[in-house]
Amino acid sequence: MDQTRIFGPVPSRRLGKSIGINNIPPKICTYSCVYCQLGKSLKMITDRCSYYDPGMLLTETKEKIKNAHLNNEPIDYLTIVSDGEPTLDANLGQLIEKLRPLGIKIAVITNSTLLSCPDVRQELCKADWVSVKVDTLDEKIWKKIDRPHKNIKFNSLLEGVLSFSEEFTGQLVTETMLVKDLNDDRQGLDETARFIRKLNCSLSYLSIPTRPPALSWVRPPEEQKITRAYHLFKEQALNTEYLIGYEGNQFAYTGNIEADILSITSVHPMREDAVNAYLKKAKGHFSIIEKLLADDKIFVSTYNNERFYMRTLAPQ
Repeated sequence: MDQTRIFGPVPSRRLGKSIGINNIPPKICTYSCVYCQLGKSLKMITDRCSYYDPGMLLTETKEKIKNAHLNNEPIDYLTIVSDGEPTLDANLGQLIEKLRPLGIKIAVITNSTLLSCPDVRQELCKADWVSVKVDTLDEKIWKKIDRPHKNIKFNSLLEGVLSFSEEFTGQLVTETMLVKDLNDDRQGLDETARFIRKLNCSLSYLSIPTRPPALSWVRPPEEQKITRAYHLFKEQALNTEYLIGYEGNQFAYTGNIEADILSITSVHPMREDAVNAYLKKAKGHFSIIEKLLADDKIFVSTYNNERFYMRTLAPQ
């Protein structure tokens, strides 16, 4: 069984305790965002493909749920979130349908790029909770921050987000990642908020880079600009929350320390104190981490004076 496809439960600032389902291979994406916590995209595409058999992912998810329950770990959501863009998976709709009988709410976190495709919208409508990305309404800034594949058209992307908001009956949320000196100006934020208002979403998240970004120059805006962004969103009557704090160290132990560390860090860099807290819970020794480092299965990155442990992703 692959040790990186299913991970958690991990603490989520949005979804409580979440089991993550990584439905595509590492770093295949429609974007190569400057702030991505997993580094630069290894392969950029826009065509949907079949990657993993949905039945196999279901089996692995059941095993993870079973192990979590054996260790008294709660589960609030099954979250389809990948090393890249999960809607690139042509079997996404089948996967959601297969997960449904497990009786746990299903979430999908997408960067919105394929929402112009009716089949993608239809499949996402099967989920309970969907997060769509809206970083900016300025096409030039969008290209600087999200660095999209050349086939993605900005206007089509925005139209797709609007169409999905009209079709989806579950809980829709938006996420806007703020990057210093790129999309943190008053006019740009006001335009973004006015667009999001059209979506009638239940919640709009404002986030900042909290883990090592793909490009070292990326920084969060100053505190006063983050506060201004919040108030501009509130002025548009948006239910707004920050995603700017640390999500905590309550990473679950599900029976195999090495497998847990590899699966979590493949999509969720772990701060050093989180690793230590996990090892204490699992009654494990730091020598396991040292061996993973020596075998080049994980590596250490420093951001904002914090050490993070991240999975080494092999090129496809």
